[in-house]
Amino acid sequence: MTPSVLQDLQPLAAWLRDIRQDLHRYPELAFQERRTADIVSRLLREWGYEVTSGVGGTGVVGTLKAGAGTKRVALRADMDALPMQENTGLPYASQHAGVMHACGHDGHTAMLLGAARYLAATRRFDGTLHLYFQPAEEAGHDSGAARMIADGLFSRFPCDAVFGLHNHPGEPVGKFLFRKGAFMSASDKIVITVHGRGGHAARPHLAVDPIVAASSIVLALQTAVSRNMDPIQTGIVTVGAFHGGIANNVIPDSARMELSVRAFDAATQELLRERVRAIARSQAESYGARADVEILQGYPVLINTDPETEFAADVARELFGASNVDADYRPVTASEDFAYMLQERPGCFLRLGNGAGAGSFPVHHSQYDFNDNNLVLGAAYWSRLVERFLTATPE
Repeated sequence: MTPSVLQDLQPLAAWLRDIRQDLHRYPELAFQERRTADIVSRLLREWGYEVTSGVGGTGVVGTLKAGAGTKRVALRADMDALPMQENTGLPYASQHAGVMHACGHDGHTAMLLGAARYLAATRRFDGTLHLYFQPAEEAGHDSGAARMIADGLFSRFPCDAVFGLHNHPGEPVGKFLFRKGAFMSASDKIVITVHGRGGHAARPHLAVDPIVAASSIVLALQTAVSRNMDPIQTGIVTVGAFHGGIANNVIPDSARMELSVRAFDAATQELLRERVRAIARSQAESYGARADVEILQGYPVLINTDPETEFAADVARELFGASNVDADYRPVTASEDFAYMLQERPGCFLRLGNGAGAGSFPVHHSQYDFNDNNLVLGAAYWSRLVERFLTATPE
């Protein structure tokens, strides 16, 4: 008989909420998650896990074995916050100026801790469980997942499959979202610096205006998607930052732009890199300026493996019913460094609805907050997934 994981975890609802809101109150940036890592390590040790700290910087791995089974499974939660000011007015709002849990990593960590506590108490599995508490998902490049892998994550704490989860504002609480294959986009950061020749605003003919050249680049960049890509493919080129000049009567020497470039396959991503380089340099040259282009390759496309994704969706159907599972959700144009883990091991990254309608803010918004109604649901889901993956005997 299937144990009632949801019912068993319900008494932990208040504890999970307190943990999550404490983490929210004291957010920490990438590779600075020392308080969070200390809390995770202390709790795991109390529950009987073998704990390894400092993996990939501030990462923590908890290991628990039960029975004599040889199968191994890993679950991952991210711990870091974002460099932005919170504007929620909540009683547990961030106490660290300019730092905020605006992506729900506090909730991800709390849910995995809830599952860790339950699984340590019940031990209804046969095999080895690894819990990866990862730093620096928000880094964009040289991230926590990459550093943990470089630090021997999968050789020191091996697994047959790895699973991760992210909350998803815009979908109802408790809605589980899956997709086989490419689920989340690759992402690069590209910095374009346009070099002109400064001068007096009243004598533009004696200068080379980098702001005019850079503005032309912004407009021309849109053709990289609309005129160079196959229309059935997805690509995004966004200029998110534009800096140039300090006074209205001064033509500056240079202007600087920062771009986010995204796609769902490596070939398209490389095409966009090439087009950004060519467009920036040719447009700048046409104005007598020069463009330097720096490409910081970010996260690769996140690709879920089919068997593990079907398995993960089955677990959600078992616990929450088919009506709360979308097994073919649309691709998500955000990026995620769990993609590096899926390059190394089979697995699935899923998304969990964080609320829809009024009062539901997107991630990376100053008024975003993780929905505490998901805490028991997420902890129960992780717990049941481990029990199913590491089953000792047929049910």
